[in-house]
Amino acid sequence: MNNDITQGKWSQLHGKLKRQWGKFTDDDLSQMDGQREYLVGKVQERYGIAKDVADAQVAEFEQSLR
Repeated sequence: MNNDITQGKWSQLHGKLKRQWGKFTDDDLSQMDGQREYLVGKVQERYGIAKDVADAQVAEFEQSLR
């Protein structure tokens, strides 16, 4: 999913993101504002995982949206 699509659907994604990654706060989601790299970084930070693992999780999430 490209960045334009992510940003366009951002408000619709808040609930899905919180279900996928329950440790996100509303503030986290507001700051992400559709930025994929920020999302990957927050997944990495909140769950203490490597960047490549976080990136794979985000990619899998993006696939589930198609």
